[in-house]
Amino acid sequence: MSAEERETLSLGLAHGQSLRTMARVLERAPSTVSREYARHTARGRSYRAWTAQTQAAARARRPRRPRKRLDPWLWQYVRTHLTQGCSPEQIAGRLKRAYPDDMRKHLSTETIYVGLYVLPRGTLRSELLTALRQARRPRARGIDRRGQLPTLTPIVERPAEVATRTVPGHWEGDLLKGARNGSAVGTLVERTTRLVLLARMEGTDARSARAGFTKKLRHVPAPLRNTLTYDRGKEMAEHERLAQRLAIRIFFADPHSPWQRGTNENTNGLLRQYLPKGTDLSGYTQRELNAIAHRRKTRPRKCLHFATPLEVDAHLRHHSPVALGT
Repeated sequence: MSAEERETLSLGLAHGQSLRTMARVLERAPSTVSREYARHTARGRSYRAWTAQTQAAARARRPRRPRKRLDPWLWQYVRTHLTQGCSPEQIAGRLKRAYPDDMRKHLSTETIYVGLYVLPRGTLRSELLTALRQARRPRARGIDRRGQLPTLTPIVERPAEVATRTVPGHWEGDLLKGARNGSAVGTLVERTTRLVLLARMEGTDARSARAGFTKKLRHVPAPLRNTLTYDRGKEMAEHERLAQRLAIRIFFADPHSPWQRGTNENTNGLLRQYLPKGTDLSGYTQRELNAIAHRRKTRPRKCLHFATPLEVDAHLRHHSPVALGT
């Protein structure tokens, strides 16, 4: 599990959610979440993301014997896709999808990890292991100082079909903040296809958020622009104008409940690979943000049976007269 997933799990458990519920939020198998909890929770103590991440990182650094020798073709495949941003799990799943009848080209996720960690120290090892690292994103604790939003519609009133992910057109959104919270990029992810849209923001205030999200979402066909689920950040103070301009219904998650927007939370963690914490995000052009979003759209996803968001979009386009915007 990633640091972002561990943080979401820790918050969900702290608010009384069950392991099975959190497995659905994280789009993970219940056995995976249960194993994660059992492995990193001491008797009589609560699960803590920082402790779990530290223990997992230490375990990952231990040298292990490779279970399968990587031939030159497989090794090149792993290197190429890893440096393009794919995780070992995505690489393993994509191999099985691309070569279903050729067992010689199948690898387990563990085999890829082992192959990386037994590399001799050097530039190549550092480069590939750097691609695996995910920085922990700390969250503010305590009193909610962001203020209250006027006339918001709570998530409990959101249509039931949104939770099923069977109908496209339902989005989750957030702001990814830059250095000292002085800049931001708007992030949007569609719940069914996992398509990612990034919106350049002039600032971090409500006017900038409304303008940035409007400019990006207006290119999405109206039938695929049904709902937007957001947290209660003050940047959404102009949500009524945004909803009216785009003819979209906006729902707000409960306070301190990131698991209610788990897809977006996970996406934001993955985007930090391209938009690191502590950087000035105002320097990115919309063209550069579109390129980053395209890289996420072309990554295989386990929740999509290792198809890419663009492939799922193409399938929907083939069966529907409209398609998601780019």
